[in-house]
Amino acid sequence: MILAVTVAVLVTGGVYLTLQRSMVRAVFGMTMISHAANFMLLASGVSAWRGEPINGRTDVAVAADPLPQAFVLTAIVITLAITIFMLSTAVFGHDDDQYRLPETGEER
Repeated sequence: MILAVTVAVLVTGGVYLTLQRSMVRAVFGMTMISHAANFMLLASGVSAWRGEPINGRTDVAVAADPLPQAFVLTAIVITLAITIFMLSTAVFGHDDDQYRLPETGEER
């Protein structure tokens, strides 16, 4: 139940931030959605009540599936690379949504 609520809160916050005009907020929103997807992948592995997937120490029938854990590690690396790329894009774009003209105070 706690995991489902955590995923719901992360997805809700991520969608809210992604719909904002600021590029930095959109990046953080996509990162939150990615974390929610990682939680979903980890929950599919049901490693909480299974043994370690080490050959020779645990019977294969009761060992946890290491594939979701490998997927999550790969997803973390990809998310980090995409977040860095999107934040660098926001820096080079100067986040124009927050820029105001000095004489009128209006947004472009």
